[in-house]
Amino acid sequence: MKLMVADDHKVVRKGLLFFFQTQQDLEVVAEAESGQDVLNYVKENPVDVILLDIQMPEMDGVETAERIREQFPEIKIIMLTSFSDYDTVIPAVRSGANGYQLKDIDPERLATVIRRVHQGETMIDTKAAAQLMTHVTGSNGEEEKKRLQELTQREMDVLKQIMQGKSNKEIAQLLVITEKTVKTHISHIFSKLEVQDRTQAALFGVKYMKVE
Repeated sequence: MKLMVADDHKVVRKGLLFFFQTQQDLEVVAEAESGQDVLNYVKENPVDVILLDIQMPEMDGVETAERIREQFPEIKIIMLTSFSDYDTVIPAVRSGANGYQLKDIDPERLATVIRRVHQGETMIDTKAAAQLMTHVTGSNGEEEKKRLQELTQREMDVLKQIMQGKSNKEIAQLLVITEKTVKTHISHIFSKLEVQDRTQAALFGVKYMKVE
């Protein structure tokens, strides 16, 4: 897997580079100090996943992510930042990022996040997820918690698997039910939680069930 690390702090880039050298399936093919450096590189070279800092000179991470998403939609983007506040999380997610992680993340966990994002999952840090859920639902916490109580035990089981990034096929195998039944449960989950997709459902669970 070809990685690019974009951060204007050299010590951060070198620390990540040193760690990724211990992972046989992850290779850092390029480093960048600014968003413009990122764009210049990906125009000429293949990259699978970009770890992107939000605060960078010339072009910040949000604008960089937006441009990458427009020009290179196949590239996965993970925001790696120190900020989990509302004003930082929402623009970053809107930019099209596939993941949002804080820099205090355990390196091994980060490696897992990269692999799962590369496979098509959306991975958002728990603190950032809370901010995003507030934006998504626009209602108070007590009302949201009541929605969870409307789920049946089986729907709760399915929701937990969605939170772990499992596909419908994997959920069916784990719960020993058909994929059609899984789809029915997911439809009920979306309706009862008043969410639009799997990512929103997973974020809802992260906020109120405290399960990563």
